[in-house]
Amino acid sequence: MKDTVKKQCLNCFKTAGDVSEVIGFCAECIKKHYKKVGVRLERLHGTIRSQFNLPAKPLREPDGISCNICMNACRIGEGQTGFCGLRKVVDGTLVHMGGTIKKGILGWYRDQLPTNCVASWVCQGYNQRGLHNLAVFYGACSMNCLFCQNWHFKQTNLEGERSFTAEDLASVANSDTFCVCFFGGDPSPQMPHALSVSDILAGKGVRICWETNGMMAHKYLEQAVNLSLRTGGCIKFDLKAFDDYLHRALTGISNRAVLKNFTKAGERFNERPDNPLVIASTLLVPGYISKDEVFYIARFIAGINTDIPYSLLAFAPQFYMSDMPFTTALQAKEAEEAAYEAGLINVHIGNKHLLGL
Repeated sequence: MKDTVKKQCLNCFKTAGDVSEVIGFCAECIKKHYKKVGVRLERLHGTIRSQFNLPAKPLREPDGISCNICMNACRIGEGQTGFCGLRKVVDGTLVHMGGTIKKGILGWYRDQLPTNCVASWVCQGYNQRGLHNLAVFYGACSMNCLFCQNWHFKQTNLEGERSFTAEDLASVANSDTFCVCFFGGDPSPQMPHALSVSDILAGKGVRICWETNGMMAHKYLEQAVNLSLRTGGCIKFDLKAFDDYLHRALTGISNRAVLKNFTKAGERFNERPDNPLVIASTLLVPGYISKDEVFYIARFIAGINTDIPYSLLAFAPQFYMSDMPFTTALQAKEAEEAAYEAGLINVHIGNKHLLGL
């Protein structure tokens, strides 16, 4: 357990244990004074991404070639690489280095059921002992979360043993494969590959699940939801923040597309209410994702459907926010109460083993 060290916000100069040293600003200053503090935060994300040879932000070259795999919708210029690192333009042609039917950049393993899945508390897989989830970890992402729990994917080699065709990956499923879950990183930059794998596995009776930041293009979201609905699987959205400025500070990306995609998926919840089709989750980052932020997220979810399950996940210090404390039991309880107050009726605290005092 990390000791709480008081740090000072560079804008309001308040001192607290829940100000990230790398971010430098408290949540209130980010939300109220983003025009002032945003330049530093955007520069921070660019510096971090440069260490992994990734562009600072989604590209917007006027004469670039459009990539529409995810909602970043990069326009990539000659010799440039897209935000996710999987697309580049060579001699005027958009080259896909991963995320196609022929090449997914990923790792996979068999996760025995029941798993520590975001949806385990409402998923029918919880009672499937002896069977397993085929866990597919995609090695690219459409965001740049400073607290990423799985940041090592940024070091992924685009060649070699982490490259699989859709058919090769689908072939590892066997009679004990109850479900598949695409996560990462995130599946959004590699949706053509994931959907091709899903089509094959659905034909074998495997349930199709997704754990995502919600940044896939609309047409891919619709296909993903349809596959989950048909097979008995689900799509789990990680709603990181409701305030757009706070979301930008933590992830480097606006949340507008995420909220639109979640709305589209959430509006289909009643097509299968007995086995939840859509689940939401939020990581309780101390000092940044407080009970107030959870209230706004939960109110947004409740405005779509109050029955959508919502999981509040305990935070563990990682990546560029390793100086932050663990979520406390009190913080988690207050967030849970806020979610209920906002109108949701099915709220859960996850990763309880990580909760601090």
